[in-house]
Amino acid sequence: MTRVIAFDVGTKRVGVAVSDPLMITAQPLMTIERKPHGQFLYKVASIAAQYEAQTVVLGLPRRTDGTLGPEAQRVLALAHELKTRLNLNIATFDERLTTAMADRVMAEAGLKGDERRKVVDKTAATIILSGYLDSLKVTKNE
Repeated sequence: MTRVIAFDVGTKRVGVAVSDPLMITAQPLMTIERKPHGQFLYKVASIAAQYEAQTVVLGLPRRTDGTLGPEAQRVLALAHELKTRLNLNIATFDERLTTAMADRVMAEAGLKGDERRKVVDKTAATIILSGYLDSLKVTKNE
């Protein structure tokens, strides 16, 4: 059975989440450093191989009006690089407001300051992956 892995790509850190083998639920996995770039690519490839990922989902940071700004262009360039250099199946998923949702979840859990910073990226990746998995279910049922 294969899994789906999601990345919440930031400029410094990247949150990682993984689906269960049946691709029903998403769990936070880890946070990895974004630089140096070569090391980051190696880590992405390793995680994908370790979990036998069928698809790698990158959160696409659209603006609130739905347009693609410079951050989204960087994610699309990374998606292209991962697909061509690492031969991974790549999907993007609208990540608008996921960090805000992650902050709200952590506030409700009582996490503050440093505790929040340690988990916000992988929590956002989990929200991205949950949304992506839900969209697959909707597509199957149509």
